[in-house]
Amino acid sequence: MSTYRLKNLLAPHSVALVGASPRQGSVGRAILNNIGKAKFAGEFGLVNPCHSEIDGVATVGSLSGLSFVPELVVLTAPAKSIAGLIDEAGRRGTVGAVIVSAGLGHGPGSLAEEAERAAKQYGMRLIGPNCLGIMMPGVNLNASFSAHMPDKGNLALISQSGAIAAGMVDWAAQRAVGFSGIVSIGDQLDVDIADLLDYFAMDEKTQAILLYIEAIKDARKFMSAARAAARIKPVVVVKSGRMAQGARAAATHTGALAGSDAVYDAAFLRAGMLRVSDLRELFDCAETLGRLKSPPGKRLAILTNGGGIGVLAIDRLVELGGIPAAVAPDVREKLDAVLPPTWSRSNPVDIIGDADSARYAAALEVLLADPGNDAILVMNVQTAIARADEIAATVTDVVRKYRDQQRMSPKPVLAAWIGADQEISDILSGAGIPNYPTEDDAVRGFMHLVRHREVVEALAQVPPAMPGGFTPAVEAARRIVADALNDGRQWLDPIEIKRLLDAYDIAMVPTYAAVDAEQAVAHASTVFAQGSTVVLKIMSRDIVHKSDVGGVVLNLTSAEAVRSATSDILARARAMRPEARISGVMVQAMVLRPKARELILGLADDPTFGTVVVFGCGGTAVEIINDRALALPPLDLQLARSLIERTRVSRLLRAYRDVPAVKEDAVAMVLVKLAQMAADIPEIRGLDINPLLADQAGVLAVDARVAVGRVERKFRGSGPANFAVRPYPSQWQRHIEVKDGWRVFLRPIRPEDEPLIHEFLRHVTSHDLRLRFFALMKEFSHEFIARLTQLDYARAMAFVAFDEATNELLGVVRIHSDSVYESGEYAILLRSDLKGRGLGWALMQMLIEYARSEGLKSIWGDVLAENTVMLAMCRSLGFQVKPDPAEHDICNVRLAL
Repeated sequence: MSTYRLKNLLAPHSVALVGASPRQGSVGRAILNNIGKAKFAGEFGLVNPCHSEIDGVATVGSLSGLSFVPELVVLTAPAKSIAGLIDEAGRRGTVGAVIVSAGLGHGPGSLAEEAERAAKQYGMRLIGPNCLGIMMPGVNLNASFSAHMPDKGNLALISQSGAIAAGMVDWAAQRAVGFSGIVSIGDQLDVDIADLLDYFAMDEKTQAILLYIEAIKDARKFMSAARAAARIKPVVVVKSGRMAQGARAAATHTGALAGSDAVYDAAFLRAGMLRVSDLRELFDCAETLGRLKSPPGKRLAILTNGGGIGVLAIDRLVELGGIPAAVAPDVREKLDAVLPPTWSRSNPVDIIGDADSARYAAALEVLLADPGNDAILVMNVQTAIARADEIAATVTDVVRKYRDQQRMSPKPVLAAWIGADQEISDILSGAGIPNYPTEDDAVRGFMHLVRHREVVEALAQVPPAMPGGFTPAVEAARRIVADALNDGRQWLDPIEIKRLLDAYDIAMVPTYAAVDAEQAVAHASTVFAQGSTVVLKIMSRDIVHKSDVGGVVLNLTSAEAVRSATSDILARARAMRPEARISGVMVQAMVLRPKARELILGLADDPTFGTVVVFGCGGTAVEIINDRALALPPLDLQLARSLIERTRVSRLLRAYRDVPAVKEDAVAMVLVKLAQMAADIPEIRGLDINPLLADQAGVLAVDARVAVGRVERKFRGSGPANFAVRPYPSQWQRHIEVKDGWRVFLRPIRPEDEPLIHEFLRHVTSHDLRLRFFALMKEFSHEFIARLTQLDYARAMAFVAFDEATNELLGVVRIHSDSVYESGEYAILLRSDLKGRGLGWALMQMLIEYARSEGLKSIWGDVLAENTVMLAMCRSLGFQVKPDPAEHDICNVRLAL
């Protein structure tokens, strides 16, 4: 797995610091001081060939001079010595290194490449280079040059910026927020964001993960890890460079609309991550997620002593998509009994400006018991009548008592004490109540909780490899694109585009290509015979915006008008764009759909995330209006609907005044088809349909452009070469027969299999569970099973077996690749009452076939020595079986592929 040996780096039992210096202000000395102040309890050694001691700590001249083998070495030595130090550490048995030093360079022939090559010889993991270091409060390790050590807590921070990491520590110290770990990843020579997401996702001490990102290197690996982590716990991301403009001129409308940051936004959304815009919002998000679990809904009750501030909070709540909780009649009666008659009698529950701590307590107890809300925001505006600190203390007492009574699932309570001093914040923070300076921040905090629950639900959906009931003419479409590429062309001509869209059942107005006026007249006669007038458009691969050169003429009614207009269009285009390659004109029927909406749909190619689907308001002013949303494919109808709903133009698709609603799902289905087209034909480098007319009768493409080009595989593994998110691999569904004619159905696992897995585990003995998990397993949590069932099929795969007759789940086999996608760790589990019938052998055969198709070089696993049945099967399958050198009750098995 990508977490291979990370525990040794992030929770080591022994550490050596190489390169510490007695010089004041040096990085090495700062790290030495930090390690000492944090009181690391494991073995510690200091390596410096030039000094016998530093700050009272004895040194040795080299790693070989240490009396122990350090699990982790922290390197602050000059860049040119790093590769040699890693080699020396690897020969001694060191597991990993944090390279704080900068200046190792990048790419072939660099010092970084030498360091990476040295580490690979020994299976060492590397963090850095050019990083702040790591801070792991759980093991009292501060191997960084940060000014402070964070307290222990349940937030993990992964940062591409050392300064951001250090700033988070300073902020956390003021808010009594602690961390399970802080890792500054630097240049990500080995350990990257995805590896650390995997690690902290499975770390029981981590409740939420915070990310600071500047750029992603391996998008498919990142998306796989992010989606897996976000299913289990909140992942919050802030990314710099939001306003950077694309450096390259886009050749299509969709390319222009799909700016780099917009694609990151779409990726974060698809991964289920919560994106925030700046550090303040990141801090506020940490404040919320570090203390509370997500509520089951988004109904918020607001308790306040200030009506105005309460109304502002309600406004913000509605604006962000939350729901003000209704105050039911029975709840109103209970509040009437404890509040003065002047209270607001609605939400926000305004208990009037003279409210004291007793009034707050009485109202809060009623709201906590009310099933009509999902969370409560308590606000206070300080007055001279009642002390704000006493009210805060009383509120914390009520919340503590409530949590003691509702240990399983207490509803979240948030607070905003307007203008409060640090003492009041400390009171609330001490009780685990997230608190904020304003009502706006508090409502945002609540909505972060809501959004996390919503994205977890969305992540449980897996788009099919192909929409049901839709069978495109894939081979015909591929031939169209291949012919263009063989001709050395980068653009499809209008006739090819019409055929391509026809192959995917996307309706387009009949289109003809004419090289001169006479051909245009001939094609126009066909259109006139059908009772339509004619539209002419300039045909040039170099003229993106036809109307800019007067290249569109509408509503032509005669042959002479067509002849004249063709000559005029060609002359204008040649005069205004003399360098453009002009092929002639397109001849189309004039489409009159007066109540149709003009939309743009398309595909764009992003250098990081591959193919992106674009939807928005179409027409000639598409870039100016800039109403668009992006999504990473694959898409199903639900994801396509969600994409549409993120635009302003989506509101126009509904009925209004005398305009009927657009035919249900007609637009969404075109988006699904385009995503499928991108999967089938990765050589499509850009596509836009603009406009796509949509009304109650359906949709019709009026104009389209398609750019094509040779494609090198962007991502490792199988699946569409240009997709950062892999579709459900339905091609791996099999019907097989094992011993005694037993019919079994095998398929990749799906999220909805979770209840079946729970039922399956009831048929596995405790002995077999111990053989599988190397420990007694008394219960399996939702989080544990979700991690098994909710895959995105990029780095992990699991196959489940079903009895064809009873549809009972019989067994499961899974594989998870390592961080460099060279080998995969396998695991298998069968129902205990079904052994010996050939099912385990069949599952392993399928797993081996899958691993080969993915390009993995080997499969490996750890098997208890007493599990003689599994070891015998491994030998029969060709695995090498060796005793584990460290764990004598375990055998290492490996199959070369």
